Amino acid sequence: MTKIDVLCRCILPCFSSAAAATDSSTTGIGTTTTKKRLSTSLRDDIQDDHLRDLPENDEDSTTTDESIAGPGHPHQAPPRPSKTMVIGTIFGHRLGHVWFCVQHDRLNTKPSLLLELSIPTQQLVKEMRCGLVRIALECDRSDLGSCPLHSVPVWTMYCNGRKLGFAIRRKPNENNRVMLKIMQSMTVGAGVIPAGFGSADGDGELMYMRANYECVVGSCDSESFHLINPDDCPGQELSVFLLRTR
Repeated sequence: MTKIDVLCRCILPCFSSAAAATDSSTTGIGTTTTKKRLSTSLRDDIQDDHLRDLPENDEDSTTTDESIAGPGHPHQAPPRPSKTMVIGTIFGHRLGHVWFCVQHDRLNTKPSLLLELSIPTQQLVKEMRCGLVRIALECDRSDLGSCPLHSVPVWTMYCNGRKLGFAIRRKPNENNRVMLKIMQSMTVGAGVIPAGFGSADGDGELMYMRANYECVVGSCDSESFHLINPDDCPGQELSVFLLRTR
């Protein structure tokens, strides 16, 4: 065997194995590259799907947060004042003083509150011509802080911001009961009863105005009565406030 044959047998297998290794390595790289691209594309798809789901999750979380911060945990509201409907009657002799009577039942001649005000009847009529009357009754006596509001015997009276003496709680007398009995069939109305009813003739006729009032009880120390005007009558704003300070 010549030297050339020996060299061919020894050297050619080396080149063949290197070429095969090169091909296999090339094929492996290509496969690896392909797998890498496939994996990348799958990750991209997964990320896209995840990104599509994110807004929904955000909306759900936002809704959950809103539901937690909103109706789920409402703030405690302050107690509301109670409101009821009562019948109020303002009456007085033309030359006398004004009385204010509150009834829960017009058929009951025993009112729940009866006050004699120091304001003259004619002066109240003048105040009512302006269309706005605010009567405020205040009590600042510490010794009367524990009794019911309707049992306070004496109030300091203000009419449209001006101090006008006092208001005194009264028990209904026979004349008051007779007058209320005459008005049992009346819920809303105003009129004049001839002179001599319940007083001397010198005091003149008995003038009255009867209407529905909204009674608002704010607390055990505050209560107010607001005139409710009939639909076919001009607006007359008249309110009576009871306020006790301790």
